[in-house]
Amino acid sequence: MKLLDVANLNASYGATTILREIAFEVQEGGVTTLLGANGAGKTTALRAICGLCRRSGEIRLRGERIDALSTERIARQGVAHVPDGRGTFMELTVEENMRLGAYTRRDRRVGQDFERMFGYFPKLQQRFRQQAGTLSGGEQQMLAIARALLLSPKLLLLDEPSFGLAPIIVREIFEIMRRVNAGESTGILVVEQNANLALSFADHAYLLETGRIVMAGPAKDIARDPAVRRAYLGY
Repeated sequence: MKLLDVANLNASYGATTILREIAFEVQEGGVTTLLGANGAGKTTALRAICGLCRRSGEIRLRGERIDALSTERIARQGVAHVPDGRGTFMELTVEENMRLGAYTRRDRRVGQDFERMFGYFPKLQQRFRQQAGTLSGGEQQMLAIARALLLSPKLLLLDEPSFGLAPIIVREIFEIMRRVNAGESTGILVVEQNANLALSFADHAYLLETGRIVMAGPAKDIARDPAVRRAYLGY
């Protein structure tokens, strides 16, 4: 079953068109990756889903159109976005950042979900009262993901989660995301410059070139494609 279904999506900033009539989807509980060179439109695709740029086309979440909704209402529908640069509120504590993630919720499970986040990210429990700006880059990325998960999302959008991080931290974060995807059936759409990493993490992949999708299929098949291997995987 489709969790996210995007069709005929165009996106632009001012007079500059970035995406042209693209279509892609994320299955319930699935992991999809958008690949492409810098400037291909990957980040814009995530921003368009969230209503953060001008767009046209159809965006459906579990069959319901969300393309006419505001960014806040899209979040309330269950779409959580971890932007590039992490979007951490540096002057706030870890606790305050996490509570901002749950601000739309009215249920009584928030306290339990805090404990669940500490299970995924024990370092955040150790740093709970610490100012977010004093965390390491890897800890800030963990905080950004935990904050997004506290929205209790149906769909998690990750933009370059490995950027600027040491390989050992990247492996740790992606292993946690595998646990989140498997244990909670949260659908994930990830933009990642490290194509090897993205293709090993995802079950489906789309390749963007200058605002258009030029290839799509199971991630394992995309990884075996000679053109992709030469251009993005380095062998």
